[in-house]
Amino acid sequence: MIPASFLAAIGQIGDPRFRSVLLKGLGLTIGLFVLIYFVFVTVVGWLVGDTVSLPWIGEVTWVDTAISWGAVPLMMLLSVVLMVPVASAITSFFLDDVAQAVEDRHYPSLGPAYEVSWGEALRDTLSFLGVMIAANLVALVLYIFFAPFAPFIFWGLNGFLLGREYFTLAAMRRVGREQATVLRRRHLVTIWIAGVLMALPLSVPLVNLLIPILGAATFTHLYHRLQGERPAG
Repeated sequence: MIPASFLAAIGQIGDPRFRSVLLKGLGLTIGLFVLIYFVFVTVVGWLVGDTVSLPWIGEVTWVDTAISWGAVPLMMLLSVVLMVPVASAITSFFLDDVAQAVEDRHYPSLGPAYEVSWGEALRDTLSFLGVMIAANLVALVLYIFFAPFAPFIFWGLNGFLLGREYFTLAAMRRVGREQATVLRRRHLVTIWIAGVLMALPLSVPLVNLLIPILGAATFTHLYHRLQGERPAG
């Protein structure tokens, strides 16, 4: 069931609606990191000022410049750690388009899906973003103390989070949020395993940016298969 759902998602990767969601998610993610950098530099410049008086040295005028330049490698490091979680969360705001594309092609007999309001979508996106960032930052500590098991911690943690998010997205479009939660708990092991399959490529540059798209498509198939439905083509 899981491999079939994943292969069906792969087979639709060239869909224009998939591509549109990917580009929107990447653009907003890059814009967010740039905005964070400029806000950080502006706040530092405001707090430090043009000159700083240091004991035994006197006034120096290069501290704010040094901090600004020092923020560049810091932002690069954070982007490596957080790019995928942030991109996943932001892209999830548009994943309803991916699920609809899957259903239009493979489940054309279905009626209209429940429309998630912008308010609900925004709330879910911010919640997912917060959980993903917090969980992956905490995991950095675990990677240090349990270094040999770091890959398994990474895959297990992100597999659980991705599976939870994408299955809920697919299910609530058809049965609402409460029933989606019931189904997610009922099929927890299957969803987690499928989520780990999504998490495995997260450490592969560029490929990892496709995961939100593939995840939404895979879990849309998985939801319908768990409900006993089979794709039309």
